[in-house]
Amino acid sequence: MQRIDKENYYLDIAETVLERGTCIRRNYGAIIVNNDQIVSTGYVGAPRGRKNCSDLGACIREKLGVERGTRYELCRSVHAEANAIIHAAREHMIGATLYLVGKEYDTGEYVENANSCAMCKRMIINAGIQRVVVRNARDRFTAIYVEDWIAEDDSLTGREGY
Repeated sequence: MQRIDKENYYLDIAETVLERGTCIRRNYGAIIVNNDQIVSTGYVGAPRGRKNCSDLGACIREKLGVERGTRYELCRSVHAEANAIIHAAREHMIGATLYLVGKEYDTGEYVENANSCAMCKRMIINAGIQRVVVRNARDRFTAIYVEDWIAEDDSLTGREGY
């Protein structure tokens, strides 16, 4: 038997985590790994105690025709990356890697050009996470170095989305 490489091993775990997501547009799963130890996991869902979109059977952003990558303040959910960061101590995230997998709710296909939104990028930077690995397809992924987000500050350009 051939062993799976570590990047896909952790991406597979993040993909399992996304199955807890409650978004009816697209779900993401995230795990934070440092020194080969899983520090935290997170998936998309409403804040504790609030109803999830899957419970309500509706997505306000979808109802309003909001374009992907924009107007996240309208969303009921906390993003997977944010949930993973919320549940970890910063000292365990410094130098860590965040693994991220997104799937379309309707089709189950991987989200094309998936990346963290501008708000999550800021949290990832402040958490001290060094790298983000995003699954593009079952056996393909992109590794992003957070220092590039710092150097290429998209908040200065007014670009929205990802």
